[in-house]
Amino acid sequence: MARLVPLTVLAVCLYFWFKSRRAAKAGGSGSSAAGSARNKNAEAAASLGLLPADRLDTEEINPPSPERAAATATVRSGDWAAGAAYVEEAGRDWYERDRRVSLLAEAAVEDDSWLLAWRRERPEDPAAAAVHACSLVYLAWEIRGSKQARHTTQEQFASFHRVLEQAREAFARAQELAGDDPTPFIDELPLAMGLGYPHEAFERIWTEIEKRDPHHFSAYGSGLQYWCRKWCGSHEQALAFARRGAEKGRPGQLLTLFPLEAYFEQESYEGDVEPQEFYNRPEVVAATDAALADVAAAEQMLDARDPRIVQTRHLLAWMLYWQDRYEEALAQFRLVDGRIGCRPWTYSGDPKARYTKVRDYTAAEVLKKRG
Repeated sequence: MARLVPLTVLAVCLYFWFKSRRAAKAGGSGSSAAGSARNKNAEAAASLGLLPADRLDTEEINPPSPERAAATATVRSGDWAAGAAYVEEAGRDWYERDRRVSLLAEAAVEDDSWLLAWRRERPEDPAAAAVHACSLVYLAWEIRGSKQARHTTQEQFASFHRVLEQAREAFARAQELAGDDPTPFIDELPLAMGLGYPHEAFERIWTEIEKRDPHHFSAYGSGLQYWCRKWCGSHEQALAFARRGAEKGRPGQLLTLFPLEAYFEQESYEGDVEPQEFYNRPEVVAATDAALADVAAAEQMLDARDPRIVQTRHLLAWMLYWQDRYEEALAQFRLVDGRIGCRPWTYSGDPKARYTKVRDYTAAEVLKKRG
């Protein structure tokens, strides 16, 4: 029995060490000790050249694009023809065309007079039809708001669903005009979430997308959300969907991001999941390594500030942090620091706090290891 006492003491010490370490990684409590640790971590981040919290942009992930800003300003001045040309200049780069349609759709939510003029002048224009349909989805979400269902009024829900039904009709028309452009099919996927399309209806849309662009990054992003448990599927269905995309994608297409997103969605949804254990499972570590290799390939093909690369780096930083791979996590933080308007940070009520806790702890651990 005497020999068991030291082992018991050791076990208790290890238990409380693990609890304190977990608390530190999660951001700690409001105690003075926790506050002191956060300050030291922030000092570590500053010493490595990372930005203070008050210089973080929680809305964007890249510096504003002069071209995109000019396109928005031009259409808002009433020049719809410039907007039409802006979309057409994307050519058959379907990812970029979808981004441009989405940008103009966002502008139309505030003032759609230029879009109405465009549609009057060119009623058969597929770009105008796509912008119109997409703008109705954005308008619906603007009406609903971003709060959870229990904090959303019945009036908001009623208006939300009314506008989404209008969008459904608009997408049907846009798809008639689309030809081999996948954009109006891809942009219907958020509508499928909002209206709770049955799985068969989603698959019909997905079939049309795959005919036109089977590796479309944004399509997989929206498709994954549809299959998440919080929308129309389950954790298992979301992960299976993401894995199929990652297996089909070629190096540099960054479809390896989506298994990571599926894991993140599950961990975020399940309140009793221990992230340190969850993210260190072999399959999650393997998915993280696959995404790292994919980013390295993408760097040879895309601009370093391409949103696909940047989004992947943000989630990689989160995964590497929980896997205690601090040097690798720091490398990602250095490349994205400053603009944090994407997952995993935006899933927090205070994105800056989540980001700085994770980043600063990473910086402190790197310095500690370097001695």
